[in-house]
Amino acid sequence: LRSGPSFERSYQDLFERLDTNKDGKVDVAELREGLKAMGIFRQGAAQKIVSSGDQNKDGCLDFNEFTKYLKEHEKKLWLTFKSLDKNDDGRIDSSEIQQSLAELGIDVSREDTLKILQSMDIDGTMMVDWNEWREHFLLCPAHNLEEIIRYWKHSSVLDIGDSIAIPDEFTEEEKSTGGWWKQLVAGAVAGAVSRTGTAPLDRVKVFMQVHSSKANQISLLGGFKQMIVEGGVTSLWRGNGINVLKIAPETAIKFMAYEQVRNRAKIETHQRFLAGSLAGATAQTAIYPMEVLKTRLTLRKTGQYAGMFDCAKKILRKEGVKAFYKGYVPNLLGILPYAGIDLAVYETLKNTWLAHYATDSANPGVLVLLGCGTISSTCGQLASYPLALVRTRMQAQASLEPSNQPSMSSLMKKIVAKDGVFGLYRGILPNFMKVIPAVSISYVVYEYMKSGLGISK
Repeated sequence: LRSGPSFERSYQDLFERLDTNKDGKVDVAELREGLKAMGIFRQGAAQKIVSSGDQNKDGCLDFNEFTKYLKEHEKKLWLTFKSLDKNDDGRIDSSEIQQSLAELGIDVSREDTLKILQSMDIDGTMMVDWNEWREHFLLCPAHNLEEIIRYWKHSSVLDIGDSIAIPDEFTEEEKSTGGWWKQLVAGAVAGAVSRTGTAPLDRVKVFMQVHSSKANQISLLGGFKQMIVEGGVTSLWRGNGINVLKIAPETAIKFMAYEQVRNRAKIETHQRFLAGSLAGATAQTAIYPMEVLKTRLTLRKTGQYAGMFDCAKKILRKEGVKAFYKGYVPNLLGILPYAGIDLAVYETLKNTWLAHYATDSANPGVLVLLGCGTISSTCGQLASYPLALVRTRMQAQASLEPSNQPSMSSLMKKIVAKDGVFGLYRGILPNFMKVIPAVSISYVVYEYMKSGLGISK
């Protein structure tokens, strides 16, 4: 089925088309250009194909390596095709795609399924036979069903400093080869660089959340000025150390908790959302004392604490253990609206893009994905921001007003009575200002880390 002179001939033609400098070898740059000409814009695809097929490790593919890679790749594609072709008639229709995705726990509408089908259907029958399937995926490094549908997974590597995203799902191959931990490391490093790059905006946000009111208006520039006058330029990074430090435990706990919940059943989108929220809540509970320390260290005056441990010691001595869980309830309550709205907006934007712009491919490309991710997380933040503000006030409170410490609801009422509803949105300007640079830095660093660690998906 997949060998013979006609296939060998088509390999030869393809190889000659890609080998633009006619040196008998195809390198990453030539392959990237060739893929681009064929309309395949998948990030890291050329590198992955060359790495997979390059047996003599010279950084490019000769004709034999190229043919061998394609034959192996086709075998895997054939198995995937067979697993999709439920009624064994040699063709895939939209209901078979929908059923296979449902088995993987992914709920897609009929319109989405037809879009996916259209992007592969060459002869307009709204069915895909083996030749069309082979043609579509031959030079795409994805070869199993899970990889093929990962175009549209809502990525959790974008760290906007308050990351409560649903963890990414890893394929069985990634779990068995250890690729999953490399992705977690790449994500953690990206988060660390991104948080450090936007730390001044984060500090001014916390400063405005706690100190700004109608009586004491603090503007963005005024806040920066006050902080620089009080502690110099380096004081803009106060609290960043622990903010970076908590990435590792939070990511690890979130991932493990998510896997535990997910392994109990094949889960659909809404269950995946609940599993992600539950994992986020578990991680937040475990590292919450670090959140309290971050707020206190961010707001500290020059010389107030010698460092992280000194701060923890002083809080423990003065206020006891319960101080480390101040603001825990609004923090927990904020997870569901944030994650729910984030996911709902992302799905809506994704479906709108597929309906209006997906002409020849279901792959939206990096910019669209980043745009959807940024808008959806911004909407999620908008909904949960008042709870985040109350949480920060409660975390900071013991250090500000030792005696009178109101509950979450009375603090909310007090803020609204004093400053109106806008009082619950103090500091939202620097918060939104940091989203785009945080997402961009996070994405760029993540991509560099992935190629450094030898992973591309």
